[in-house]
Amino acid sequence: MIEELLPESVVAVEAHGDDPLWDAPLHPGEEALVARALTKRRREFAAARGCARLAMEKLGVPAQSVLRGERGAPRWPDGLIGSMTHCDGYCAAALARAGDLASLGIDAEPHGALPDGVGEAVFLPAEAERLAGLHGQWSDVHWDRILFSAKESVYKAWFPLTRTWLDFSEADMTLESSPGDESRGTLRAELLVPGPRVGGRRIQVFDGRWAVRDGLITTAVVVPHP
Repeated sequence: MIEELLPESVVAVEAHGDDPLWDAPLHPGEEALVARALTKRRREFAAARGCARLAMEKLGVPAQSVLRGERGAPRWPDGLIGSMTHCDGYCAAALARAGDLASLGIDAEPHGALPDGVGEAVFLPAEAERLAGLHGQWSDVHWDRILFSAKESVYKAWFPLTRTWLDFSEADMTLESSPGDESRGTLRAELLVPGPRVGGRRIQVFDGRWAVRDGLITTAVVVPHP
């Protein structure tokens, strides 16, 4: 599902609840990261890294440990960029060569309404107004959850380029559905703070795509080289 949102230069691997990857073995150094975690968290952690290692192999890179770096961001092998995500019954990893893309971010969420109070805390007034319009057209789509997921993907693409925090309020997100198909579409984030410099150019807009299928929301943001 996630690979449909990404360009051909990205290798994506995903695992659903019955996939053997949920019991993937941990590699050196990873065990310590989840030593005190509950079983559910350990399985999600292992499955996401299992996906990442399969993606490495598809890119011709030996499978290796995925440890945590600054702010918990995954540390990828030299020459690779990537992102991971997981939610109940689903996990995925997407990797690419650093020469092909500057950065990317993916996220997955259950297709359900956000918990009470979350939207008020993370959405800008303009975003909330646009969400109301979308809901009026397609009331069976949980647009608030899609927007939340999109902001997560934006942050995952932002952080490797800046090594700084990006607050939910610092990116103004617009969602659009594909013509005649409310189950997929595009997203655009206009950064309200100075964006990262990529190849000597400042990037102020992040673009991506989203999809809803089988009770799951997936979003992806890709930052190309100028």
